Amino acid sequence: MTASYRLFGMPGSLYTAKARSYLRKQRLDVEELPVGHPDFAPISRQVGRFIMPIVEAPDGTIVQDSAAIIDHVERAGTARRSAYPTTPLHHAISRIVELFGGEGLLRPAMHYRWNFDAENLSFLRRDFVAGLNPRADKATGDATFAMASGLMRRAGASFGVSDATIPAIEAHYAELLALLDAHFCNHPYLLGGAPTIGDYGLVGPLYAHLARDPAPARLMAQTARAVLRWTERMNAPDAMLDGLRADEALFEEDAVPDTIVALLRFIAADFLPELAGHIGFANDWLMARPGLEAGTNGLDNPAQRGIGMAIVVWRGHELRTAVLPYRFWLLQRVQDFVDRLGGDDQARVMALLGDTGLATLITMRTVRRVERVNHLEVWGPVRG
Repeated sequence: MTASYRLFGMPGSLYTAKARSYLRKQRLDVEELPVGHPDFAPISRQVGRFIMPIVEAPDGTIVQDSAAIIDHVERAGTARRSAYPTTPLHHAISRIVELFGGEGLLRPAMHYRWNFDAENLSFLRRDFVAGLNPRADKATGDATFAMASGLMRRAGASFGVSDATIPAIEAHYAELLALLDAHFCNHPYLLGGAPTIGDYGLVGPLYAHLARDPAPARLMAQTARAVLRWTERMNAPDAMLDGLRADEALFEEDAVPDTIVALLRFIAADFLPELAGHIGFANDWLMARPGLEAGTNGLDNPAQRGIGMAIVVWRGHELRTAVLPYRFWLLQRVQDFVDRLGGDDQARVMALLGDTGLATLITMRTVRRVERVNHLEVWGPVRG
């Protein structure tokens, strides 16, 4: 039988894991193919850069980016259960956690993958070669992995992973695991009996890097069994509720448990300052380019993802980290939702964000919106 959707990615890819989890939960007919498959090269050229995941929809439409893939399925009306809650608090929370999952957990994801060679390297070599060049002989496979691992180690450094920051990264991740484990001991998903876009955002790093690679998988199994079980649940088409809840409802009356409030406060403390620093950098960068043409990224290479390196302070360390407009595009999804809310609903959301230290998440904005056009991030007009 011909698959309805074709998902191009890799088992160890953070953003592929987000899309895969969602597509499985919708029980769609999906064929997953590695980026080393011959059909990927022409599709990648159509997208304009080598990046994953990419989905080819039943009608031939090409969709790149996990969030865009999810939204494409939602708009097509083929989702079994929407990723987006219908109530204001749940919807806002799930979008904030989506942003944090994909962008705020890059340091632990990269550290635990690339700084434990004794445990991880043999696994990673086989995993990467199988995805990138599955028919390679040993010499070609070694060269493929050397190229890919070198690129990824440099990416880790650009996210702030260094010998100096490792203790802080490990403390940050241990705190997060404890918070999530406390929640998932009592609830199968972030907001009750069904996954939301927040779950899909978190599962990218927590599964692809931190539950599959040997060293962090051992750590998760030993210290956060409920989180490990959640990663398994997120990769199964059925709910696998483990007796935690008998239905697929979210928490009633838009309720927010204390464990989620604690998670939001953690996000405010450990992610918001970096995000603010990146927005400040981007605004300075944009103001220095008043003639930047709308619909472009302002760079010589249209496929380039970063605009520079910002200095931010994180857990007492001064980090030099890559500024990626894609992150602002995800942030805008949160802000646009809150902006659209009516008076009482908006007030309730802002009260929660104020209580958890996240209120400025809605007000910090780049002077130009980020848009995605033909699979690439570009700047829109100057905001009015």
